[in-house]
Amino acid sequence: MFGIVRPCTHRLSEGLRAEWTAHLCGLCLALRADHGQFARIATNYDGLIVSVLTEAQAERTPEGRRTAGPCPLRSMRTAPVARGEGARLAAAVSLVLASAKVRDHVADGDGLLKRRPVAAAARRVAAGWDRAGARTGAELGFDTAVLVDAVDRQTGIESLAGPGTSLLLVTEPTETATAAAFAHTAVLAGRPRNAGPLAEAGRLFGRLAHLLDAVEDQETDAASGAWNPLTATGTPLAEARRLCDDALHGVRLALADAEFTDGRLAHVLLVHELRRSVDRAFGSTACTHRHDGEPAGGFGPPPGDPYTPTPPGPPLPPEPPRDRRGLIAGCLVWAGLACTCQLCCAGTFHDPWSGQRREGLCHKCDCGDCGDCCDCCDCCGNGCSCCGDGCDCGCDC
Repeated sequence: MFGIVRPCTHRLSEGLRAEWTAHLCGLCLALRADHGQFARIATNYDGLIVSVLTEAQAERTPEGRRTAGPCPLRSMRTAPVARGEGARLAAAVSLVLASAKVRDHVADGDGLLKRRPVAAAARRVAAGWDRAGARTGAELGFDTAVLVDAVDRQTGIESLAGPGTSLLLVTEPTETATAAAFAHTAVLAGRPRNAGPLAEAGRLFGRLAHLLDAVEDQETDAASGAWNPLTATGTPLAEARRLCDDALHGVRLALADAEFTDGRLAHVLLVHELRRSVDRAFGSTACTHRHDGEPAGGFGPPPGDPYTPTPPGPPLPPEPPRDRRGLIAGCLVWAGLACTCQLCCAGTFHDPWSGQRREGLCHKCDCGDCGDCCDCCDCCGNGCSCCGDGCDCGCDC
């Protein structure tokens, strides 16, 4: 599972969390339905944004959801999942971009791909994904050739880039590919006037994806001798951060120019969570807003009176005692949880021995220590298009 927008489920309201899961599972099942079981490994967090944008612009109908059967990644529970043209477009785009990622790893000789037989097999898989993505894209009126062309041009641009080369020249192919995918969601949703603003949002999203990948991989690439755009062009991290902040601002403005039927989830992912992705990549994990509306990190005391004690809340009822399982019984239950992926992928599960409620490894909160700021503008208001009324959290949205 890859992607730069990885929202912590604790920051999403229950409704938005269910919507986000519906699109993620819908993408996975669309890959399986159109391209077979193996294609499901191309499921990624960023690809589902295409599905989210398509649905955000269209009228919601019962046909847009179906109930999927039990899945180990949902703790063997059924769930409503997204279906339709948005999910299929997301699948086609994800497959073509995953193919490009495979070819990139082959070119770099990463891991087992240094061996010729493995590299040859990986190339065949990538070529098959390209053809499969092109078939689905053609059925939806989307030409995936723009994605393949962008990937092919990327190699040539990287070979010519050196100290002093503009970093935006290197990110251009990625920007072009994501702009085309975002713009086509307007076509599928029957809102052609949104194509321009969404193309701009997609272009800037592609820039962010490329830059954040470069920032996160710079040290690893330096150790392995792999090509990295920041190192190759001599771009300092401060300049990369400036470009990212400009792109974040541009995405927000572009979304404001588009018309949505229900744009709450799209706003949360592409405005709030995208900013958190930038903060995470650059190591600035503290909340970027204070509750008095001023940016965090300024001078002066924190909002509120630090000497006024917080009144205690009502005591929580003690958890009822549970009988502990023995060693062998606990190991058997643990094996069952592991084989069904509940240890990592379930939202919560019961400890095999103590019976206490635990959190799945993939759902560990990355909120850090920013306290209430984690819930900042979690669909609560203050002018956010994702919100209702009455928010005074001071979010810059």
